[in-house]
Amino acid sequence: MQHLGITADAPISAESGSLSRRLFIFGGAAAASGLAFFSLRRGTVAPAEPLRADEGPREVTIALIGADGSKKGTQTLPRLIRTDTEWRRLLSRDAYWVMRHADTERPFTGALLHEERRGIFRCAGCDLPLFSSRAKFDSGTGWPSFWEAIAPENIVETPDGSEMVVRTAVSCRLCDGHLGHVFDDGPKPTGLRFCMNSVALRFLPS
Repeated sequence: MQHLGITADAPISAESGSLSRRLFIFGGAAAASGLAFFSLRRGTVAPAEPLRADEGPREVTIALIGADGSKKGTQTLPRLIRTDTEWRRLLSRDAYWVMRHADTERPFTGALLHEERRGIFRCAGCDLPLFSSRAKFDSGTGWPSFWEAIAPENIVETPDGSEMVVRTAVSCRLCDGHLGHVFDDGPKPTGLRFCMNSVALRFLPS
């Protein structure tokens, strides 16, 4: 797969601005942990139309991230748009259904669940830095979890009412790939739990 190599030394983009307010999860312990929503239901998920170049902003502003995970500034770039056929070719089967159709990998199956090395977790679709190993923790839910994103500019949060409760979906700012969801039941210092799909991430050790 070709990646864009978005770092402070090899720039790339993200739209700045305040993130949407997270919605309170009221569906009980199972729903709050995310355990009620796994599937990879390839045959039953309603296909999402690929985002066209004329939908949404043509440019986004992303944070540039150094090898140590620190923010090195921002850069504005054209949003990455590919056809559905291109995404099918570039992504693995599971990554395609998760990132382009907002499906969810089964818990305790992801390759990055037990990744404990120091480094940066990048978008599997465009290589944008998304999470640092410093913020990773064991949530017990079966998915890689983080208490903060590496930079708010690099993600987008949107309300997701596709299940029994309203959740907050998280996607990549640059390529619009679905990553997972964020919940308000995480550890200090943020109290957040970014519950991500392993197939939506690529880990680069430091």
